Amino acid sequence: MEKPAIEGGSPIREKKLYYGHQFLDEKDYEAVEKVLRSDYLTCGPKIGELEEKLCKLTGAKHAVVCSNGTAALHIAAMAAGLGQGDELITTPITFAASANCALYVGAKPVFADIDPETYNIDPESVKAHITDRTKVIVGVDYTGQACKWDELIAIAKEHGITTIEDAAHSIGTLYKGREVGTLADMTTFSFHPVKTVTGGEGGAVLTDSDELHKKLLLYRSHGITRDEELMEAPSDGPWYYEQVDLGYNYRMTDIQAGLLISQLDKLEMFKSRRKELVKRYDEAFKGIDGIIVQKEIKESDTCRHLYILRLDLKKLKVDRRRFFDAMGAEGICCNVHYIPVYYFPHYKRLGYKKGLCPNAEALYEEILSLPLYYGLSDDEQSDVIAAVKKLTEYYHG
Repeated sequence: MEKPAIEGGSPIREKKLYYGHQFLDEKDYEAVEKVLRSDYLTCGPKIGELEEKLCKLTGAKHAVVCSNGTAALHIAAMAAGLGQGDELITTPITFAASANCALYVGAKPVFADIDPETYNIDPESVKAHITDRTKVIVGVDYTGQACKWDELIAIAKEHGITTIEDAAHSIGTLYKGREVGTLADMTTFSFHPVKTVTGGEGGAVLTDSDELHKKLLLYRSHGITRDEELMEAPSDGPWYYEQVDLGYNYRMTDIQAGLLISQLDKLEMFKSRRKELVKRYDEAFKGIDGIIVQKEIKESDTCRHLYILRLDLKKLKVDRRRFFDAMGAEGICCNVHYIPVYYFPHYKRLGYKKGLCPNAEALYEEILSLPLYYGLSDDEQSDVIAAVKKLTEYYHG
């Protein structure tokens, strides 16, 4: 155990808490075992069953599941027709995949700034970055809170732009009473283990468009089809297929799908507990000098994936790194979500420089992600709260 942050004190926890963790139960184990004992480990019936379940859950007409959330963004960008010379607008406060999906197809990511209170992409900044080359807007529901989708969709419609909702954080969130999954032209999910539901890995793209659905199915699986309407030659027999476009092997296994079907049965349970934990954090930190709580828009009924603690460094005699290390010394292992995407060396080599998005850059210097997951107990959360209060008081100016 590291030395406690405050000399002469004892750490709040001996056993460390981490910012995220999956929750699996016997039903999950049984679901996976059932697939393992079946005839199909991949390309089997669980794929269609999961896609139907996602459609029923969200109200979307179509769902295409794939290997991970990054693959979902890639095939969504391809289905949108994004390509060489085009531009995609997104936020820098996200995992790199939200922007990388533009690079994968030869397009240019353009970064719009964030709202300094909600931390989501600012529609006014999006509007300011639109050019005649803008083809896609990727709004990221950061921490699980829905973007201002009415405004983003109105901007997109005015300019003939495709919208993609990166909902990697926001499965279970409602926007104006509508489930995430039906707001944008396409919605992408991630099922990584720290997300609300998990398949170990996995992703999905949801859409109401029949045309986009056909493209997504092709790009998920090598550009290969058995659909005679899409093939150029008549079928020679049941073995016949054609590669009609260039796609990828982004298929999900039935093992993952089986686990996800079981996990989705617990979504309301997961959602309820996460809301309880967020409410308790908000109440505990409200009014503490030196702490800023993320603002939530009234339109978003949020199932939160991350809980962001923002430090008011004008009032604390400490920088973010020292506070981060001090939390670790108290037994609370935080994280930081996210480093602005254009800070990375690859983006620097492409010509991106600091200063593009002042609100996003200021946020990055001041944030920590606190533990938030279904299995976090009240006592464990109390330890997190106690550590934050202890350090805030100690470092207060």
